[in-house]
Amino acid sequence: MSLAFSESTNNTGLVQQVRDLMRVDATQWPTSRIVNSVNNYLDTVTGYAIGADRRFQWDDTNHTKLPIGTTNLVANQAEYSFLTDEQGNSILNLTGIEILDSNGNYRKLVPRNFGDTAIAEDELLRTAGLSTEYDKIADNIIRLTPKPVANVTAGLKFYFQRSASYFTASDTTKSPGVAPLLHRGFVIAAAYDGALTLGLANLQPLSVEMQKEEKKMMQYFGNRNLDEVRKMTVFKQDNR
Repeated sequence: MSLAFSESTNNTGLVQQVRDLMRVDATQWPTSRIVNSVNNYLDTVTGYAIGADRRFQWDDTNHTKLPIGTTNLVANQAEYSFLTDEQGNSILNLTGIEILDSNGNYRKLVPRNFGDTAIAEDELLRTAGLSTEYDKIADNIIRLTPKPVANVTAGLKFYFQRSASYFTASDTTKSPGVAPLLHRGFVIAAAYDGALTLGLANLQPLSVEMQKEEKKMMQYFGNRNLDEVRKMTVFKQDNR
């Protein structure tokens, strides 16, 4: 069952559960402090979800648009950076690049590490034409080869992983954009932060619960490839 951020009628929201665990009221621990803790934990969950297995395109379920964008190609420009998506979310990692060809179709570019080639980098970048490869020189910066020969509107399509959909103090029905199984972890994390800051007596038991929630999170994201392994096993059995 999803956990709403704030539900004061029955005191079942994330904010209310945090204060219950801390045994404080809104004056002692305002919503703004809980928002900060919840968003920090969102960053932790996002980082682990992306890092656990980059074959999976994890995305916060609160995002309303797919993690796909386009940008213009600029003649003789090899490097392109992708800092935010169109909604202002930070782009953390690029997972694929496509280029628009003369027939109006996007073609997948091949990732390549210039450091693995014996050809000098400046020689690679000196040539121009329809780009066929790219080198990721940072998580959200690429270098095309060959360099584009013309300006092309929406000439590059990029696929990416991004930051989470953060909470604000005015949110009510919004839930963390992860599986409901992991929602309890946000309550524990925020309550632990508060107890640590205020020096509350229940810091130790909250620390134990925090470790349990982190272990649950790691197991959840670590097991995402079980379906893939199962399919591979069935495939092998069918072809014996």
